[in-house]
Amino acid sequence: MIYAILFVQFFKIGLFAIGGGLVTVPFLFDLAEHYPWFTAAELADMIAISESTPGPLGVNMATYAGFKAAGVFGGAIATIGLTFPSVVIIILIAKLLKKFKDNPNVRSILTGIRPAVIALICLAGWEILKISVRNWQDGIIFVLFLAAIHYYKKSPILYIIIAAIIGVALKL
Repeated sequence: MIYAILFVQFFKIGLFAIGGGLVTVPFLFDLAEHYPWFTAAELADMIAISESTPGPLGVNMATYAGFKAAGVFGGAIATIGLTFPSVVIIILIAKLLKKFKDNPNVRSILTGIRPAVIALICLAGWEILKISVRNWQDGIIFVLFLAAIHYYKKSPILYIIIAAIIGVALKL
């Protein structure tokens, strides 16, 4: 039964994950409230792990969440559930794109979706910020990294490595 629930829940997330993996985060917070698979605090760790491992963020998080809920098979089911809607939608869009690419209604729909995607990404960032910045030290680290990322356009890998070293050194 848990496999069916995992598939359905991640299928629903996959249906609305337009805009990338961070869009899945608010949906995962909702899952954390409704199912005992993982907590909101564990979700922050899942995001950190998913961001640091190869592969798409949403897929990594679905795999990790499914694994936490029901082992290896649960991870596979959650991943399939998340990606299945995208595969079907991409196939349909590819077949219909030539016919509807210049349709003003289709353009309006895609234009209307953009602000919603941005809002979901902002919500995800806000939720992660609330979990991650627990004290003034975390706040200082956040502001320093935000400034460094903004002013010094270096590889994200460099910032992840530096943050990992700081986390170990400060025992965060």
